Amino acid sequence: MATPPVHEWVSFEDPDEDRTWVFDVTFLTSNWTCIFGRGCQGVLTEPAPELVHGCCSYGAHFVDDDDVRRVERFAEELTHDEWQYKKRASAKGVVRTNKHGETITRLVDGACIFLNRPGFGTGPGCALHQVALARGRHPRELKPEVCWQLPLRREDHVADDGHVTSTISQWDRRHWGAGGEEFAWWCTESADAFVGTTPVYKEMAEELAAMTGKKVQRTLEAYLDDLPRRVRVALPHPAVRP
Repeated sequence: MATPPVHEWVSFEDPDEDRTWVFDVTFLTSNWTCIFGRGCQGVLTEPAPELVHGCCSYGAHFVDDDDVRRVERFAEELTHDEWQYKKRASAKGVVRTNKHGETITRLVDGACIFLNRPGFGTGPGCALHQVALARGRHPRELKPEVCWQLPLRREDHVADDGHVTSTISQWDRRHWGAGGEEFAWWCTESADAFVGTTPVYKEMAEELAAMTGKKVQRTLEAYLDDLPRRVRVALPHPAVRP
């Protein structure tokens, strides 16, 4: 029987809210990094690195109406030179409702409408992401919320007394629903993606601040910075553990 993956966690109370924060120390201190276009095999049922889809094959699920409106607003600013499917979007829009009643980005040719494909002038990648970087902005300002957070995930649980427990962890297959088990590959369980030079909590500091608030993010960063001195090197991620 395979040994189940073990992660270490830390929790602390929010200084301003009736909330407990719980963080996956193992993932946040790992050297995971996005390898889109650099060995990412995608999330289809067979490895397909040649498509350069990354995790964009199924479109992005919006979290609320504000998320939809923000993305639609920035989509209007993109030009035909920046976005391969600008003409298609102008005709049909960028949002649709799937059979489960969920609001997601429209799919074109087997992937998200915002995904520029190999052969397009900008090179493959999310048009929103590419434009944000080209204009000196952080991608989270333009992209759907779930997209700029990945592979981080925040889950909030409200107790009967109103106390909230918010957990920040890595995005696993199970978070995709039943279809996640069909993926031939997923980045947070593959050693191929743990090749970064900066721990996740540093590399994704701005994303964490947006998810938790700057005060909480700074508390977390200070704790993790001091972790080797106080205890030892954190438990290695299961994907790279002997």
